[in-house]
Amino acid sequence: MSPPEHRHHTDAHSHSHSHGPAAPVSRHLRKVIAAVLIPFAAAVAVGLIVLWPGGAPPHKPSGVGFDQPTEQAGVIKVEEVDCAKVHAEQQPQPTSPTGQPAPGGAAKGKPCEQDTIKVTTGPNAGRTFRTVVTPDALRHYTTGQTVVVSYSPKAPKELQYSVTDVDRTVPMWVLAAIFAAAVVIVGRLRGVLALVALAASFGVLTLFILPAVLQGSDPLLVAVIGGSAIMLIALYMCHGLTARTSVAVLGTLASLLLIGLLGSVFINWALLTGNTDDTTGLVHGLYPNIEIRGLLLAGIIIGSLGVLDDVTVTQTAAVWELKDADPSAGWRKLYGAAMRIGRDHIASVVNTLVMAYAGAALPLLLLFSIAQSSVGTVATSEVVAEEIIRTLVGSIGLVASVPVTTLLAALVVSADRPGPDGGTPAPPTGARGGRRAAHGRRRKR
Repeated sequence: MSPPEHRHHTDAHSHSHSHGPAAPVSRHLRKVIAAVLIPFAAAVAVGLIVLWPGGAPPHKPSGVGFDQPTEQAGVIKVEEVDCAKVHAEQQPQPTSPTGQPAPGGAAKGKPCEQDTIKVTTGPNAGRTFRTVVTPDALRHYTTGQTVVVSYSPKAPKELQYSVTDVDRTVPMWVLAAIFAAAVVIVGRLRGVLALVALAASFGVLTLFILPAVLQGSDPLLVAVIGGSAIMLIALYMCHGLTARTSVAVLGTLASLLLIGLLGSVFINWALLTGNTDDTTGLVHGLYPNIEIRGLLLAGIIIGSLGVLDDVTVTQTAAVWELKDADPSAGWRKLYGAAMRIGRDHIASVVNTLVMAYAGAALPLLLLFSIAQSSVGTVATSEVVAEEIIRTLVGSIGLVASVPVTTLLAALVVSADRPGPDGGTPAPPTGARGGRRAAHGRRRKR
């Protein structure tokens, strides 16, 4: 790499995540980009209108698991009792293969806790009930603590309420406030816009994607339309309505189409059903019209969207910065320099994506690490193969987004007509642009 080229590469790489203001492009190029994206945005809008679910469909509550109604309650009294008196004797602890007592045996002989719980919301607010917590339980309660209780109306009155979880509202809101403050302090106006885009993305997810899937719409179609809407909102709101952002949108769209195609092929080829856990089975039981295999593919598309946005915007920004540094560079030179940046980005982001999936599936990996099965048997079992295909398909789309977006950006900036109307070039701005303009005047003289 020559010294000037190296300087351009270093400068662009150092600015690739800044996503600063894009240089203006000609009116002709804006028309060309608009001719491509306006029909696409219109199609997304029509899809949202046609498939808009109007809320989740009603169903008859089963009273089992997640389908139980829940209420808020508070712990008003905690007292120690003999486990035998409340019929909560511990089971004999088995001995481990090494001859040592199994975990939990140390709690044997300790007293139980009998907690008095008062329901604070719902039709039976004010009712109290008792629950027993054994010494080896993972969660113990304190007086004044807020908890979540489930309600089973068909059960006997003394068994209608049971504690299912603790109330985490306060720490979750505090953490969300810290996150929002950090984003705004560091990102300033861009940070505020990013938070607004995040809220809009959650709105599309909760108001359109999830209810539409529950209504029985094709999960793949819903994911493509909803994901496209999220992409358009997030990218244009965070990075502005510019040609540079539009190129990133096109690169993201192309990569999402590739992910959808590969996901569909390999989900069908590997005979994945998508029904690999209790939660999926419960959802399918409550809403039999849901196509579980399509739901798996929709999850792959939506899960890849966030990382794709970052990669495509970064690569587009790199090409624009390189063009600004060397206005005489052709598309081949721009593509080669930006791809050197993109290869570094691929190496880091692919590892990030794989580790994110591995972290989410860590309990599953631990379970199979102690199983008496070969690595091949474990890897090809449906529950593990689903995660592997999810990771690899998303990674392929991520890798493909770099050359596709870089090529699009290089062709766009190279094909741009100089000046706002295709006439005389606009004067460069900034210190570097001033030096180039002064150099040009000296050469003319």
